[in-house]
Amino acid sequence: MEISCAFATSLDTPAHIVLAEQLGYRRAWCYDSPALYPDVWMTLALAAARTSRIGLGPGVLIPSLRHPMANASAIATLAALAPGRVVVAVGSGFTGRLTLGQRPLKWSFVAAYLRALRGLLRGEAVEWDGAMMQMLQPAGFAPTRPIAVPLLIGAGGPKGVAVAQQLGDGIFISATRDARFAAAWVARLAVGTVLEPGEDPGSARVLAAAGHGAAVAYHGAYERGGVEALPGGAAWRAQIERVPARTRHLAVHEGHLIAPNATDRTVLNGAVLARYGGALDAAAWRERLARWQQEGTTEVAYQPAGPDIPRELAAFARMAGL
Repeated sequence: MEISCAFATSLDTPAHIVLAEQLGYRRAWCYDSPALYPDVWMTLALAAARTSRIGLGPGVLIPSLRHPMANASAIATLAALAPGRVVVAVGSGFTGRLTLGQRPLKWSFVAAYLRALRGLLRGEAVEWDGAMMQMLQPAGFAPTRPIAVPLLIGAGGPKGVAVAQQLGDGIFISATRDARFAAAWVARLAVGTVLEPGEDPGSARVLAAAGHGAAVAYHGAYERGGVEALPGGAAWRAQIERVPARTRHLAVHEGHLIAPNATDRTVLNGAVLARYGGALDAAAWRERLARWQQEGTTEVAYQPAGPDIPRELAAFARMAGL
């Protein structure tokens, strides 16, 4: 099982990717949620110029954010900057859509987008918005087509799995893998921190480093209508619903996968951080990785957070034996 990393992209992410390469991580994924993070393609281009081995890619692109030609051109540019190192994940949208007050895209739209994107990268003329288009860049302006870049699909439910089976080279997941999807490439997002021996999972350091992982459980459960099932979930809902409905989505996802926001902090404690935030010691982390591998995960993408991301990357790499 490969050990990669993922980033809630910040202005420091290119430097963190340089460190990840030095530590032996296989690949660096960068989130695509422009209301929260800097531009994913600019970040990846900066990282490409400063590295030579580590794989690079957005995880996951949200089709509604860019025209398929814009993403095809960006993929081609990154492939020229980091030949043989690029992979792209595409999904229907979580915070990339919800922070804009929009629900996730229909999978039929994602499938149509993927077909157009694949066709463009092959050098074909494809139809979009009722008109034909084709990558026309001559030599020196983009790599020669076809541009061979693997496409993973960020999916969890049956509709997304069906699209992944039909159009993807693999699947990118954040929870339990759907048993209906069998693939040679199953990348799984992991969040949290590796505890020091005897460290209290409720300490200030752990809250800063793993609070993002626990908080996202509340954000996702609220959007699915089941936050009350989480510890303190009813109180969390009561607080967040004091915010007017028109702007509530902004409050729900403030700090998403960066740090817990003020509402999140009212329900986070050591037990919640350990269960939902990935605040685990090295032995528990190794047990978790072994279980995921048995379930079919082929790549773990670990996302560090908090004020000391180099420490988090180094501790996870050491735990994983890189």
